[in-house]
Amino acid sequence: MAEWLNAAVLKTVRPARVSWVRILLPPPFPPYPFMENLHEHFMREAIKEAIKAFDKGEVPVGAVIVHDKKIIARAHNQTELLKDPTAHAEMLAITQATSVLENARLEKTTMYVTMEPCAMCAGALVLARCPELYFGAWDPKAGACGTLFNIVHDDRLNHRIKTHGGLMERDSKTLLQEFFKNLRKEKR
Repeated sequence: MAEWLNAAVLKTVRPARVSWVRILLPPPFPPYPFMENLHEHFMREAIKEAIKAFDKGEVPVGAVIVHDKKIIARAHNQTELLKDPTAHAEMLAITQATSVLENARLEKTTMYVTMEPCAMCAGALVLARCPELYFGAWDPKAGACGTLFNIVHDDRLNHRIKTHGGLMERDSKTLLQEFFKNLRKEKR
């Protein structure tokens, strides 16, 4: 495996005019057969979505939904842009994924989101029957996957979600902290 990776890197740097970005980024083809952690790969994709939200002045939360090791939906927060309090990354990704699957149930899917879902998003994931959830940063003010509430594991509901919190937490948390730090500077 290491020989293959070295050969792939050499192929990308041999041309005379190569940008540093191309050298630093992974190859353009799906790298997961050779990746140590598939979950980190998909969380990086969610972080890319969060960066889009950050650049648009939205709270930087991004989400992707994966089915059969392929991303079928990706979204970022758009509450300010759409003037819609329900336009969270998770809600938009759920809508995209159900459209792609042509089914209201997200069976055999996994959601990756950069911040612990709120009560609305956790409830939507339960209703959509999403079996697995990975999230980055914990949300002490509105988290509904174990922090403030635990909707995804509530025995009174008809579905529970296998949940993994703290995946690439530092990356997600840093993005959120930077956003709110900038927001506080602007309000001064």
